[in-house]
Amino acid sequence: MRLLLVEDDDHVAAALSAILARHGFMVTHARNGEEALQAVLPTAQGERPSYGVILLDLGLPDQDGYQVCGRIRKLTTTPVIMVTARGDVRSRIHGLNLGADDYVVKPYDPGELLARIHAVSRRSTGAEETVGAADGTLLRLGPVIVELPTRRVSVDGESVPLTRKEFDLLALLAQRPGVVFRREQIISEVWHTSWEGTGRTLEVHVASLRSKLRMPALIETVRGVGYRLVAPAA
Repeated sequence: MRLLLVEDDDHVAAALSAILARHGFMVTHARNGEEALQAVLPTAQGERPSYGVILLDLGLPDQDGYQVCGRIRKLTTTPVIMVTARGDVRSRIHGLNLGADDYVVKPYDPGELLARIHAVSRRSTGAEETVGAADGTLLRLGPVIVELPTRRVSVDGESVPLTRKEFDLLALLAQRPGVVFRREQIISEVWHTSWEGTGRTLEVHVASLRSKLRMPALIETVRGVGYRLVAPAA
């Protein structure tokens, strides 16, 4: 996998690049926000660079890392993992709202970072099968069909009525099966608020989805982290 590392500290970048190289990654190093943005732009021949993941440090010398993330998201759908010393909840939520796929707080364990890289890269594989429109508006997950435009869900051809938030939660997980979504990220994207006081609401909605779809194993709890959708066999 080719990876774009955005890090202004050359010593940190060299150490991390060595670790990533040992695990089979090809690393392109950008030292500031402008270099990062240039790295994701199409070439003069119109070819767009292909990265599996972008590791974005927020402490950049030329521009705010959050701003860089927002601009990157407008240029590419490549998964972005923010790497920063800012560990407060508000900072994490702000980053996720700007389009980051994950958020790693320094100091971190290299093994955890590698696991997160592999997890977010799986988002590009999409659902198990996409049916109908070319833009992926109809998702098939085994016996479950999620129709994004009409907000309809069916299991084995039988319609399943869901509330607005139940559908939003299912659609979020279903578009990236196998990817672990942290609780804070789900609440930010589905409820558009912060984690405080909303945790129990999320648990209730997950339990309701499992019951209504009659598939308890469809949404897996990842203890201490969040949830992921496990696509069943067709």
